[in-house]
Amino acid sequence: MKIALATLSSLALMILPLTGLAGETQPVRMGCGLMTFDTVPGWGLRADGKSLIGPTHGGVVVDKAGNVYTSAQRGIFVFSPDGKMIHSYEGGDYTQYHDIEIRDEDGTEYIYGARNNNAEGIKFRVNDGEVVLRLEYPEESGLNLTKFNPTAITVAGNGDIFLSNGYASDHIFKYDKAGKYLMHFGAKGNGLKQFNTAHGMTLDTRYEPSRLLVCDRNHQPKGRLLHYSLEGEFIEEIITGLGMPTSAAVKGDFVSVPDLHGRVVILDKSNTIMAVLGHNADPAKRANYGIPQDQWVEGVFSGTHGSYWDADGNLYVQDWNRDGRLIKLVRVAVD
Repeated sequence: MKIALATLSSLALMILPLTGLAGETQPVRMGCGLMTFDTVPGWGLRADGKSLIGPTHGGVVVDKAGNVYTSAQRGIFVFSPDGKMIHSYEGGDYTQYHDIEIRDEDGTEYIYGARNNNAEGIKFRVNDGEVVLRLEYPEESGLNLTKFNPTAITVAGNGDIFLSNGYASDHIFKYDKAGKYLMHFGAKGNGLKQFNTAHGMTLDTRYEPSRLLVCDRNHQPKGRLLHYSLEGEFIEEIITGLGMPTSAAVKGDFVSVPDLHGRVVILDKSNTIMAVLGHNADPAKRANYGIPQDQWVEGVFSGTHGSYWDADGNLYVQDWNRDGRLIKLVRVAVD
């Protein structure tokens, strides 16, 4: 284990001027109504303006203190709310986290991760990085799978863990808090109760009892969101036509849903679209991992993959990107 210390809309996007009189990048306003945000230019970058986290294909979470964790290929990086890197967990057990969640358990915070390239779910303690649980493919499921590539992980109120095999069989596996296999559900396909890349998943606390919210990224003809009970029972298809929804993060009655096509969709409790953030109007630069940093455009995304809310309703968004892009969106008060 290595913990490296660092010193170092409406549906239309409303773009403000990108440069001021001194040539400095200016904030961009996006969204509408309750879901209006301003970007924070340069947030999380090095002093020389370059990204410091390397290639990103992961998620974002925020701890109780307001610090921001984002997973990149080479580790998990932790930033203060003002964008200064505090420390990182790098190498070995901290690489290749495709999805992360954070959870307070009896006063101790833990990161849960889905490591698709490492064929496991994992849990480690935030304060010292100690790995306390690994979730491997459960042979007792009787599925006889040859591929186990988890893409998403979430945790129920009682500690049960759900792990989606989204880059392989599209089954969702349920374990108890100690890692014992309990059951599985789902299957690959384009039917109503099937998944075509169960890519993202979270506990949807907008409802009582809570449900699983699943991002069915490649479902045909369009990506969609589904609700399942915590017992694996299909509830409903809640919205379709979302392009390629990659993940979901709930805050109160709202949920942010990154779309790999270069935008973040915000839904209310009725699952009506309230705002679309950062929409990329260039088809060649949507779902495009290869956009170098010198081609990033303030307020425009290229491959949104993860998002998370802080206590003040600000949003943090990660792009799937070769140079590693993380954006802070500050919630704007409206009259």
